[in-house]
Amino acid sequence: MAKANHMEEIKAVKPPYQVLADIYNYAKTGFLSITPDDLDLFKWYGLYPQRPQEDGFFMLRIKITAGSYTSQIMRVVVGIANDFGRGVLDITDRQCFQFHWLKIEDVPEIFDRLEKVGLHSVGACGDTVRNVIACPLEGLDGRQILDTRGLSQTLSNHFSGNVEFGDLPRKFKISITACPEQCACHHINDIGFIAHQHIDGRIGFDVWVGGGLGAIPHLAKRLGVFVMPEDVLEVSRAITAAYRDHGYRVSRKKARLKFLLADWGSDKFRDVVEREYLGRKFENGLEAPRAPSNASDHLGIIPQNNGQYAIGLATTVGRITTAHALELARIAETYGSGDLRNTPRQNVIVVNVAREKLEAAIAELERIGLHANNFFRGSTIACTGIEFCRLALTETKAKTTKLVEHLESKFGNTFPHAFSINLTGCSNACARYQVADLGFMGANRSDTNGGQEEVYQVHLSGGLDVEARLGDKLKSVIPASQLEEYSEKVIAGFLAHRVGSESWREYTMRIGAGAFEPSLVLELAHAAD
Repeated sequence: MAKANHMEEIKAVKPPYQVLADIYNYAKTGFLSITPDDLDLFKWYGLYPQRPQEDGFFMLRIKITAGSYTSQIMRVVVGIANDFGRGVLDITDRQCFQFHWLKIEDVPEIFDRLEKVGLHSVGACGDTVRNVIACPLEGLDGRQILDTRGLSQTLSNHFSGNVEFGDLPRKFKISITACPEQCACHHINDIGFIAHQHIDGRIGFDVWVGGGLGAIPHLAKRLGVFVMPEDVLEVSRAITAAYRDHGYRVSRKKARLKFLLADWGSDKFRDVVEREYLGRKFENGLEAPRAPSNASDHLGIIPQNNGQYAIGLATTVGRITTAHALELARIAETYGSGDLRNTPRQNVIVVNVAREKLEAAIAELERIGLHANNFFRGSTIACTGIEFCRLALTETKAKTTKLVEHLESKFGNTFPHAFSINLTGCSNACARYQVADLGFMGANRSDTNGGQEEVYQVHLSGGLDVEARLGDKLKSVIPASQLEEYSEKVIAGFLAHRVGSESWREYTMRIGAGAFEPSLVLELAHAAD
């Protein structure tokens, strides 16, 4: 039998969730006392060493089920960021909050503050079930045929800290949605539940499994089943257990469920789940209707099913100042119910705003730099990058912010349809570069002086809509210094040469990926100059 990887050896010695007691002990003895193996297990409580590791700081991710929280929670989050994290606060693309600059000595108090408002970081990272994501407007969007709030919370409550599923081969992600835009990204989750109506009128779920990006991306496969709402937890347990017991544990690079599905196929996987874990046959089901092209991440003013409105606001690559976050909490209370939602594209929504308060609410939000329908800003995401992440090769947040500001200055807010730009600092795809209209993956190459130069690889016209596809990987790369120039040129070319109402994807497919090679685009641009 092949030897397991080192992480499997660590987990065999100490069940991961047992590291909590050690975290509290290390808070007394300090960073230098932490053993390397325990440091790896800290992930099960959302803690990662921050770059550079030797400085002794941590970043912490906390779970926000379906991105739903209150203004009171926002104030607690802001308090943690200000008191312990140098005022840095990020919204992730799994609807969570992430802190930076934390010291191990402060973690017990941080955990205590979170617990007092019903929050935690249990399973926010590590080889276990991560934050359950869902449509941020679940229960409020009148287009939805089912309110999934209870289901997303049930799944989160069941799997968070559950030792049955605390030692999976790798991370495991679940999404559930009744949103017609399918904004919870089932194509790139390990389990994706999509609500739809059976031909006999029942409301249930189409189920997809084995999605995941990273250096070797796979879009999820349909199980071909129809699952009733009351069976969602049982089915989730069965699928997760099948992965736990049959997933690969030798190489962490091939340990995700997507690799097991690639080898077995969905039919064999379904059979194993039925026979070994569910104890019965699934009901066969048709595919749910697919999402329309160019979904908006619920930006703008959105009518709710209770006669009130939601205001979807564009952040800038998920980073929000704590001063603005406090103002956001106040505005949510003054003009709405005090409830807020984070989206899977690092944006935020104020909900339950009465019609007569919309204008005043929007004016106050714009005053703090949060705009509804801010096009490039609202459809652009970026990972943590080299600023804090030990795996990143390039800077991301500041660079993407500059890119957004440049594109807004050139094209305003009048683009013909939603346009996604995803930029990530390495091949791990935390910012989903393979499924964006323009996806940029950070890398390094040797420069003429013998040093290292930041560059970006381009992935063209990916997406998770009605024609879900991985983007075309182009052959040449863009120097980081020319990222704005390249993006401007290809977008300007689309606006100038699209035929009729042709979409970006239709345009790029007609023209051909070769026309978008950075070496060619930049050479032509410089020749024109």
